[in-house]
Amino acid sequence: MELFFLFLLIVIMAGALGSGYPVAFALPGAAIITIGLAAGAGYVMTGSTDVYFHSGGPNQWLSAGVTNLRGVYWEVERDTLIAIPLFIFMGIMLQRSKIAEDLLVTMARLFGPVPGGLGISVVFVGALLAATTGIVGATVVAMGLISLPAMLRNNYSQSLATGTIAASGTLGQIIPPSIVLIILADQLASATDQAGTARKILHKEATGELSMPSMFDVVSTSAGEMFLGAFIPGMVLVGLYMLYILFYAILRPNNAPAVHYDGAYNLDFLKNVLITLVPPLALIFMVLGSIIAGIATVNQAGAIGAAGAMIMAGYRLPKPGKTLYYPALLAIAALFLVGYALSNFEMNIKGITDSTDRLGITLGVIATIMLLVALGWSCWRIFKIEDTLAGVMLETAKTTSLVFIILLGAAMLTAAFRAFGGEELVREFLLGLPGGFWTQFVIVMLVIFILGFFLDFIEIAVVVVPIVAPILLADPEANITAVWLGVMIGLNIQTSFLTPPFGFALFYLRGVAPAIVKTVQMYKGVIAFILLQLTALAIVGAYPPLVNYLPNRVSFLSETSPPPRNPRLQLCLEEYVGQRLSQSTETQDAIVAARALDLSILPEDLAGDLTDSLDTADNAIAELEAAFDAAGQVEAAADDYRPQLRLVRGLEKKIRSRTEEIDKLKVRIGRMRDESQASARTVLEGNVATLSSEVEHLREQIPESWTGAHDTFIELTNAENSARTKYRRAADSAYEDSLEVLEVLDATADFAAMESQLRALKATVQNMPEAEAEDLASELSKAFGKIDGAGDVKSALSKAAKALKAKEPDRAEAMEAYEDAVAEFDSQMAWRAKADAKLRPQLATYLDVIRGSLGIRVQDRFTREQALAMASCSARHRDISLNF
Repeated sequence: MELFFLFLLIVIMAGALGSGYPVAFALPGAAIITIGLAAGAGYVMTGSTDVYFHSGGPNQWLSAGVTNLRGVYWEVERDTLIAIPLFIFMGIMLQRSKIAEDLLVTMARLFGPVPGGLGISVVFVGALLAATTGIVGATVVAMGLISLPAMLRNNYSQSLATGTIAASGTLGQIIPPSIVLIILADQLASATDQAGTARKILHKEATGELSMPSMFDVVSTSAGEMFLGAFIPGMVLVGLYMLYILFYAILRPNNAPAVHYDGAYNLDFLKNVLITLVPPLALIFMVLGSIIAGIATVNQAGAIGAAGAMIMAGYRLPKPGKTLYYPALLAIAALFLVGYALSNFEMNIKGITDSTDRLGITLGVIATIMLLVALGWSCWRIFKIEDTLAGVMLETAKTTSLVFIILLGAAMLTAAFRAFGGEELVREFLLGLPGGFWTQFVIVMLVIFILGFFLDFIEIAVVVVPIVAPILLADPEANITAVWLGVMIGLNIQTSFLTPPFGFALFYLRGVAPAIVKTVQMYKGVIAFILLQLTALAIVGAYPPLVNYLPNRVSFLSETSPPPRNPRLQLCLEEYVGQRLSQSTETQDAIVAARALDLSILPEDLAGDLTDSLDTADNAIAELEAAFDAAGQVEAAADDYRPQLRLVRGLEKKIRSRTEEIDKLKVRIGRMRDESQASARTVLEGNVATLSSEVEHLREQIPESWTGAHDTFIELTNAENSARTKYRRAADSAYEDSLEVLEVLDATADFAAMESQLRALKATVQNMPEAEAEDLASELSKAFGKIDGAGDVKSALSKAAKALKAKEPDRAEAMEAYEDAVAEFDSQMAWRAKADAKLRPQLATYLDVIRGSLGIRVQDRFTREQALAMASCSARHRDISLNF
């Protein structure tokens, strides 16, 4: 019956959507109606409202739906949704200010002489509008009204012209800032938590260990990372569009002829191009650049975009005049003033200490006032001219409400889907597919592609992603990142605007296209671009660094970069160090040179520490080579081991599934105590017996050789892990022990500066009252304690202070301890002076050389070179299934 009500849920939802019923009410309505019917049927048939639910009852699942609804608004982690109305406002404002029209006309003149130039200009403008407005409907309509007549007038093929316009208009779905990327980031954040829990359970069941190493955790994503991850794939898609149009024009010049500009390419033309292009590009730079540079969050970047759109509309909408550009120029001056103040002053009001600080704060206040005046001035112009501001705000409210109501409805639908075991059904189906992760992934992508024929991108994102994303993210074989999965789904969802029968971009274009353009030609035109989108999907799927590299690069170069000791980075770190050691003998040569140093200058303990450190450095290099050898043995054995692992883990999953079903049936049987339920109880007992026999049959399919093969492979992986652990400890010790010796030598100047205070303490101990002498001796002891290597002097002075502090102060004992401190001081000064001159520079050079290899883990943060290497290495997906 659970399957029946699950089917009923889908039928009610599909029927409501197909009949044109509003999505905002169709999704939660289908959920509530189905849960109510299941509860009512259960009460009538068995006397229990819970019987037809996968687990729990109607109250629980309705409460879960309400909790999901509240989560959309009240969860702190989901604050990125605030960016949605800001970016919508920015997009509508730029569309109303006719920026698109200016761009299209100017780019058409610039690219016209190139074969297929008009089509290329449409793609270029579509990409710019995608990075500024991100609203598909507005972009398609604007380009359809302006470009389509020009393309048809210049003998462009109807199918090419309409396909180019429709496809270019959809770029706003993948090129940031994109509403769909924000929604996907929000959905993936919760999906990541579920995937992490599932992976920990999988690791525990596979290994028996209670805790899973943090390096195997599933990492979440954010809207900012989604923007960064989608940027390069978006450019790849733009490049594919342009190349297709160019080759089409070369092969069929009559269908996409070059269009020569009648005017002159002079200074006035260049001025017009700059005025048209620079403001949108500057806005893109401020919005995306502030996110990439870590200056602003996605929400703050949305506010920057909204303010920039108002500034641009403030000079585009009014009629030309002397004061037309004054608000924009005032805003630019304010931004330059802010930049100057931030670069040259400490902009902290609470930290004002002198006139320089006050000057910086004053400049900041002046710049803020200037920016507010510019915004207010532009806002007043927009408000007065055709009531544009009110219209934009109304459209923003409508669009934002639509997005959020669909999110709320999808939360209810997801709860109902899980109530009837839909999530378990999907999981069992995907996990039961042969071929592992990639089969599951292709099936999911195919389902999303097919759903795009019928559903809107928001509906797909909020209904499908919460169900399938946890399953895909939890799989350790592919070990994909959430940002890569989000971008892949975003690219796939983009096709929903072009695929009939509900391709919205086609509807928008049909509404503004002249009657001479046939609908059939429009459908023909988008086929090539749908194939190009699928090609981009395949390219990004085959090469994940296209998505992962840029977010990683920004993360590793930021102030909040993960430290080198981060467990997830250790394999990449060792790969980087191994490459450095193999490409250059610099580290090995530095160790040899350090061994040639005259350590007889140092005290025996420090000389021994430094010698041991050099021995450990040699040992670390050997252990790294041993780790690579062990890793090679694991990789060689994996080819034979992996098929067995997949077979056995697959059988174990089926056994667990059957066992869980048996446990649920036994619970239901235990509740059937009435004699009237005897026949139903018998049926369930038969089901238990059948499932139990299936479990035994599955266990018999596990190869007898499995235990031995598993134990042998575990020995190999343990050997690799042991070698890596030994290397890490040896490398850290090699650097840190040498560094401690250098820190002692670096402290020589501070040590010598204490001489006068130490000599003066003698008279204090001899003549001053014991209490005062004890205080001064204690203070001096603490001062020496802060100097590296001065521990023996500190200890002697502490003994002197204790002798003076005793119930019966003993000046003689105090003087004896003081003399010991002086003797130790003189002894140290003798060898410190020699070591500082002859040993310290060479030791500092040695540590500088090995800091980038053996000492990389003990750095506070990565250097730029190291950060880029880590970004590149961690951008690849690493199979960790052999650890499960």
